[in-house]
Amino acid sequence: MSRRTSEFCDGISRRSVIKAGLTGLMGLSLPEILRLKAQAASTNGRAQDDTAIIFLELAGGPTQHETYDPKPNAPSDYRGPLNPISTSVPGVQFSEFMKEQAQVMDKLAVIRSIHHNSGSHRTSSHLTQTGYYLRDRQSNENEMPSIGCITSKVRGSNEQGIPAYVSLPRDMRFGRAAWLGKGYNPFITARDADRKNFEVPNLTLLRGLTSERLKDRKQLLKGFDATREIIDNNGVGDAMDQFTREAFEMVAGDAARNAFDISQEDEATRDRYGRNSFGQNILLARRLVEHGVTVASVRVTGPSWDDHRDLVKRMKQKAIPYDRAFAALVEDLHARGIDKKVMVVAMGEFGRTPKFNKNAGRDHWGRVMSVALAGGGIRTGQVIGASDAEGGTPVDAPYRPENVLAMLYRHLGIDPSTTFLDHSGRPRYILERRELISELI
Repeated sequence: MSRRTSEFCDGISRRSVIKAGLTGLMGLSLPEILRLKAQAASTNGRAQDDTAIIFLELAGGPTQHETYDPKPNAPSDYRGPLNPISTSVPGVQFSEFMKEQAQVMDKLAVIRSIHHNSGSHRTSSHLTQTGYYLRDRQSNENEMPSIGCITSKVRGSNEQGIPAYVSLPRDMRFGRAAWLGKGYNPFITARDADRKNFEVPNLTLLRGLTSERLKDRKQLLKGFDATREIIDNNGVGDAMDQFTREAFEMVAGDAARNAFDISQEDEATRDRYGRNSFGQNILLARRLVEHGVTVASVRVTGPSWDDHRDLVKRMKQKAIPYDRAFAALVEDLHARGIDKKVMVVAMGEFGRTPKFNKNAGRDHWGRVMSVALAGGGIRTGQVIGASDAEGGTPVDAPYRPENVLAMLYRHLGIDPSTTFLDHSGRPRYILERRELISELI
C-alpha cells in the first residue's frame, strides 16, 4: 500500500480510519445517552463535577529525542542533528522544535519515563487509550472501551444539550466504546476546524428543526430522505419522550451549534493557535470543553508521527505547528481561569528508537516515551523520571500509560476500580493498573 493512502507503517489507511469513525457515529443513539446519563445521576446521588480533559493524540509515536528529551551528549547517531534549547525552568531542555512550549514549561509537567512492552501501533494505541493491550494484534476494533467512552457513560456532559465526548476531526485510533455500546462512541466533527466556513455536518443537518416539529413525523422524514433509515432505526419518529426531545435539541438547538462555532473566536486568538488544522482543532477543543464537553480528543497528525525516514524534515512539518498550538492552549486555559478545570495530555502510542536508522529516521520503541501534561491542578514546572544517556530506557521513576490514564480519571472524579460487565458477563475494571503518578499530586 502506498504512503499516499496509508498513514501508518502497519497499512491502516486514512479512509479506513475515517470510515470506522463515521460508522461509530451513525450508531450513536442520543436518546439512549440521555437516559443513561439521567440514570447515572440518580444512582450517584450527587452533583457531577465540571472537570474536563483534552487528549492530544500524537498518532504514530513521536520521537522523545526531538521533542521533550534531547540527548546533547550522546553520540551523533543517537542525539540527531537538532539542538537542545533552554526552557523557562532552569536546567530543563527541550528540542529546538519545541521552543514555544519551552517558554511555558513552568505550566507543564513532562514525564520522560513512560514505558511499555509493545512496538505495535495497534496494541500500543489500544493500551494508551484504554489501559489494556490489544489481544488480537490485527483487530481495528476496540476490545475495551476508551477513556472518552467510559467518561461518557459515567459522567456524561457538563452541560445539557452538549455531547459528552467529541473527537476532532475523527476518533482516536482506539477511541471507541467496545462492549459499552455505540451510544458512548465519540461525536466526531469529520473535518478539520481550519476549513473555510467550518461547520459540523451532524449539527447543520438538522438546522431549523424544533422539538415541536418532531411531532409531525411525515414532515421530518420528508426533510431528511438521506437519513430516513437511520431515524427509523432509532425510533425517532415514534419515541416522543423527554429524552428524544432533548436529543434533538442537542443537534437542532443553539447550545451545541454555538459550542462548535469556532468563528465566534476572535481573530487574535485564532492567529495565536495557528491558522492550520493543528491550531484550529486544538482551539476548538478548548472551546468545546469550555461549553460543556467533558472529553475532547484531537488527532494531531498530518503527517503522522511515524517517522521511519527523513525524521527531521517530517518533524518540521508537524512539530512546529503542534508546538505553537499546545503552548497557546496552555496559556489560554490560564488566561481564562479554567486551567484547574481542564487537564491536557499529549501522548502518542510509543517512543522511537534511540539510534537513527539507515533512512535517517527512528523506528518503533515502546521501552521509553515522553508524555506532556498541563492543567488539572497538577504540580507543573517539573520533569518526572529520566531515560538513560541514549534515550532508550527509563532509569528513574518508571511509569506506564495506565498511570497517565489513572491521573486523568482522578481529575474527572471517576474511580478506575469501577467494574462494568463485558459481552460475556465478566466484570471488567476500568483500569487494572491504576497507581497514580505521585509527583503530580
